[in-house]
Amino acid sequence: MKAAETATAAAGGRPVFSIACGSGAGPGASVETMGFKAFNLWRMSRVGLRVPPAFVLGTGFCGEYLAAGSRPPQDLRALLGHHVRQLEGALPGLRLGSPRKPLLVSVRSGAPVSMPGMMETVLDVGASDTTVRGMMRLTGNPRLAWDSYRRLVQSYAEVVHHCPAAPFDQALARALARDGLHSARDLDFRSLQGLVRESLGLFSELTGESFPQDPVDQLEGAIAGVWDSWSAPKAVAYRAMNRLSDTMGTAVTVQTMVFGNAGGTSGAGVGFSRDPSTGENALYLDFLFNAQGEDIVSGRSRSTDTSRLAETLPDTHAEVAQVARTLEREFGDMQEFEFTIQDARLYLLQTRAGKRTPWAALHILVEQADEGLITATAALERAGALDLAGIGRRRLVPAPGARLLCRGEPAGAGAASGEIVFDPQRACEAAAAGRSVILVRESTATEDILGIAAAGGLLTAAGGRTSHAAVVARQLDKACVVGCASLSVDAAARRCVIAGETFREGDVLALDGASGEVVAGAAEIAFERPADELQRLEELRRRAGAAAGASSADSHAPVRARQVSRRAS
Repeated sequence: MKAAETATAAAGGRPVFSIACGSGAGPGASVETMGFKAFNLWRMSRVGLRVPPAFVLGTGFCGEYLAAGSRPPQDLRALLGHHVRQLEGALPGLRLGSPRKPLLVSVRSGAPVSMPGMMETVLDVGASDTTVRGMMRLTGNPRLAWDSYRRLVQSYAEVVHHCPAAPFDQALARALARDGLHSARDLDFRSLQGLVRESLGLFSELTGESFPQDPVDQLEGAIAGVWDSWSAPKAVAYRAMNRLSDTMGTAVTVQTMVFGNAGGTSGAGVGFSRDPSTGENALYLDFLFNAQGEDIVSGRSRSTDTSRLAETLPDTHAEVAQVARTLEREFGDMQEFEFTIQDARLYLLQTRAGKRTPWAALHILVEQADEGLITATAALERAGALDLAGIGRRRLVPAPGARLLCRGEPAGAGAASGEIVFDPQRACEAAAAGRSVILVRESTATEDILGIAAAGGLLTAAGGRTSHAAVVARQLDKACVVGCASLSVDAAARRCVIAGETFREGDVLALDGASGEVVAGAAEIAFERPADELQRLEELRRRAGAAAGASSADSHAPVRARQVSRRAS
């Protein structure tokens, strides 16, 4: 049960794919039809990595939905019923909506090209007043049941009904204050149960309707929410910045939930098989215990448990490192992968070629060629896509009077100096006027993409190195420092406090994305070139040229032999 099969009959000839619950690749399975994320899930399952069972609505459904004025296909409910039953067949005993053994699923986007964080995901679909009781009986973990229900109510409101997150975040903050806690991960099941009831009330106030208790209604709504996210402003902006077609559409993957929020030996993480800032061949990891993946990639939380993973679950940590090596061999490039650990058992949820700085891209391609992972010819082809004359690394040279304020999480190898702005739009306006700016935010968010692109650097109080916004900032070669614990931001008043010192919009800061240093005052930016990598690239060119010459000589050898033979005769 490790391959992807195409089931077209139930979809009226439109492709629907199964992952890890069928056999045979089947016709029509490709990146274009399955989407990048689902196709890579299938490839991971094919090489024996543990992938939760799933089915995939191909990219054509999204085009059909948008062309119909955002109306779902008439046969969607019947189609979902057919494929949910297939999914349940791979999970003996679990049923969507069951009051005793409920199945919960995630609903994930996936375009034919990687668009990190630009479209939406809804987790824990299937949680309801009925199934929350069944989940408690099934798992013996009431905290998991109520936490999953809470998460679904909020994400469903945000993704499907486009409600603001603030009312739900404020309800969570009140619950934490009542219990004297700092993180939702520390709330017990009774507090979470009360928070669910409050969230259901908020849902009704914000949407004018009750939260859907039918799991198929939830599934239909979540799928439509994912299709809608293809047209979200941040997704449109990302495609415009990267010259991607608006007509590709997104596939939708409906996948069995695995629970990183199941307790002390569970968690969620994002890993890079190599350092995406420098290219160093070392595992680059963010991890949170007792969390779901959105806690990390959303940029709302600091990834505080990375070092504890190896200490608490050494065998699982070693498995993560082995997975990174397996993925590089399978895909032939540095990979960014998302994973969940449930009760010390590792599951893979996504992999893609990791976004990286230009410096890291050059370092990785020459090193992988030296390792024999890719050919010299392939390395030179990748180098052709880089601006070799412009590749460099910026570092701070603090000016007299500049002061080190603090250190955050370094999330990019560059450095930048400029005036503080707190709003992405103001960052765009300042950059258009020729001013260098540092965008200061409470958390990293992909909605800020245009501001990130315009700014010289990004500084945030929350978020980790592998949040979607940090990934995008790194790809754009921006100085990026995240998870700065001594930073608090009051964007409405246009001021922030860093290490006890107040700064206002227009004040000058400098960031070093390699060290995480935050400096008050201006700084000069020194520029260094990747001399070693460029020299190794020239050696690859000579090697490839010599190999091509030898191949050419070999191809003429039979001709010369025939000529000698004829002369001898």
